[in-house]
Amino acid sequence: MSTYAIIQAVILTVVGLVAVVVAFRKLLPGTAKKVQVRLSACLNRPGRAAWLRAFGVRMQPAGSTGSCGDGCDTCGSCGSAPAPRSDVQPLEFRPRKPT
Repeated sequence: MSTYAIIQAVILTVVGLVAVVVAFRKLLPGTAKKVQVRLSACLNRPGRAAWLRAFGVRMQPAGSTGSCGDGCDTCGSCGSAPAPRSDVQPLEFRPRKPT
């Protein structure tokens, strides 16, 4: 193999892996976050090299803080309920007239 073919294969492999990771994170965000948490926990264990532990800490996903300013809206107590739209009209069902 020539040097050009090796470089081309490495670049195509990196591009393919990046595309797979982006698609995985876009299509399965919950699973991707779980995988990211497990990988960061695995890297951030006592006894690992300092640079590996630092990388594990950096990989941890940003979690919600639980405060009312983070926009999680899981408890339903953040802010007031949105006002109902005034241009919405209710549906009225009328029976068919027999012919």
